[in-house]
Amino acid sequence: MTQDHTAWMRQALAEAAKAEKKGEVPVGAVVVQDQRIVGRGHNLVETLQDPTAHAEMLALASAAVTLASWRLSETVLYTTLEPCPMCAGAILMARIPLVVYAADDPRYGACGSALRVLGTKQLDIDSECVAGVLSEESRRLLQLFFKRLRSKR
Repeated sequence: MTQDHTAWMRQALAEAAKAEKKGEVPVGAVVVQDQRIVGRGHNLVETLQDPTAHAEMLALASAAVTLASWRLSETVLYTTLEPCPMCAGAILMARIPLVVYAADDPRYGACGSALRVLGTKQLDIDSECVAGVLSEESRRLLQLFFKRLRSKR
């Protein structure tokens, strides 16, 4: 099953834009199965005052409801930022075989930028990572957000 990663990443970027409009760090995610979005999410950490309300976590929960199963083994997760260790753990537990992300996260990225949780053969569950799809768009969105945030201080 060949998928157009760019088209799905644009959907994740649209979710990131929703987060930005709410004053959240602009990260968005979508879960895709059989050429349709089955889960969506964008950062709501500040809105919900919930440290687990990352875009990926919310997209996974949404997909599990849509598919009536926590096993998301036939899906692909698209996210605008490399997943953190918490999200990577949830991705593994959900059995998602492929994660496609836009921008690297050198501080917390768990696909190899900071540490490797996804894409390792050390665990009995594996998830492959594809990096860099529309990375400039995602990076620009994040940089502008943090620049505006710093200028308000």
